[in-house]
Amino acid sequence: MWMFDWAGWVIEVMALAFVGVIGLLVLLALIMFVIDRAQTSDAIRRNYPVIGRFRHIFTELGEFFRQYFFAMDREELPFNRAQRDWVNRATTGEGNTVAFGSTRNLSVVGTPLFVNAAFPPLDNQFSSSEPLVIGPAARHPYEAKSFFNLSGMSYGAISRPAVTALSRGAKEAGIWMNTGEGGLSPYHLEGGADIVFQIGTAKYGVRHKDGSLNDEKLREVASHPEVKMFEIKLAQGAKPGKGGILPGAKVTAEIAAIRGIDEGQDSISPNRHVEVSNFAELLDMIAHVREITGKPTGIKTVFGSDQPFRELFDLVLQRDEAPDFITLGGGEGGTGAAPLPLMDLVGVPIKEALPEVANLLREYGLKDRIRLIASGKLMVPGDVAWALAAGADFVTSARGFMFSLGCIQALKCNKNTCPTGITTHDPRFQKGLVPEDKYKKVAHYAKGIVKEVELIAHSVGVSEPRQMRREHVRIVQDTGKSVGMDVLYPLKDRV
Repeated sequence: MWMFDWAGWVIEVMALAFVGVIGLLVLLALIMFVIDRAQTSDAIRRNYPVIGRFRHIFTELGEFFRQYFFAMDREELPFNRAQRDWVNRATTGEGNTVAFGSTRNLSVVGTPLFVNAAFPPLDNQFSSSEPLVIGPAARHPYEAKSFFNLSGMSYGAISRPAVTALSRGAKEAGIWMNTGEGGLSPYHLEGGADIVFQIGTAKYGVRHKDGSLNDEKLREVASHPEVKMFEIKLAQGAKPGKGGILPGAKVTAEIAAIRGIDEGQDSISPNRHVEVSNFAELLDMIAHVREITGKPTGIKTVFGSDQPFRELFDLVLQRDEAPDFITLGGGEGGTGAAPLPLMDLVGVPIKEALPEVANLLREYGLKDRIRLIASGKLMVPGDVAWALAAGADFVTSARGFMFSLGCIQALKCNKNTCPTGITTHDPRFQKGLVPEDKYKKVAHYAKGIVKEVELIAHSVGVSEPRQMRREHVRIVQDTGKSVGMDVLYPLKDRV
């Protein structure tokens, strides 16, 4: 009998609990109803109390469902699942082969197709990529070992464990690491990798309090043997004409000290170097930095039209002074935070910009004097191989290396809530990124790119990647037919 009494008591408690929960939900709904009716900022919630809240919830969740359930392998932007999966496989250091057939739509306009050789080199005729010297006229020229390297990502925009893993991984892979415009941190130096120090418009790390260039700090940075080159940043692909943006939530005491700014305050760089208003002043600044540091000095910029480059190259020939390299960003470039109009609408994509600038360097007879570095959404072997064939001497990637660290494209880079710990300074999220594990994945990814670009080079009939030329690539047109890149962008010699 007692068992029936106990069961009845349990049922009664559960019933009361159920009624209580329903009551709380009804009360909560009533409270939200009153709040929604009273507020004036959201018309949907005001007209449709409570129910209108689901619109915002579904909008937020839509990004998640599209990424994991609805988007096909080649549909996502800015990087699709097939690209991210290739990087993930490469980070294991194991084989990166797939079965059955390509999932890529080869009829999409702009798709590069490599021209296979009838009689490619035999296995014992292949060679690995050769080092290439940058800035031979500098007091300390730099012999760069790899054609594929790590693009600029600032400490501050990305986290301490991310910088540490990238530094150690870059050293392991034999590639250079660009500091981005946020200055030189101990974590960049920790791994012992070759470093390119970027001088942004705010001159973080080498500035006086008023933002002007501090020669003593410049010498101090250059004194590190790991620092091999200096890059004066004029513009980047994601925000041409706009300086860097670092939200105050990311400006910790340490980052403020490294950059020379105030802790906890938004840090917005000027939209250009205040002392550089023309190309003559730009060449003066390049010469000054090269003289102070003794190391190769170049610029980073974005292609808008050929006229500014012609003005620069005319002046280079007139003064017999030149940047040691040009890093060319594409209009599709990435960043932690940028205004949408600049990200979407300003700057020419790298697929058009790179052949144009390579042509100009050849036309002006400057190809061997100014090294050309391509940067802009080039993170898988086909894109890197295309860039080398188009005329680049080197290719750099930032987001490819972010994926090698475990980035899931959550698009939270500017909110200090990155779930993988890459672009946040919240210890709760950072603990998920373990440099001792991730640096190996960074190195495997870089080595995987080099290996498979060499594979493409051998397939088209040359022994190493920098021997690829435009005639080795065909570009799909809107007719469905492909045309040789050498026909689309014929090389011109200066008359």
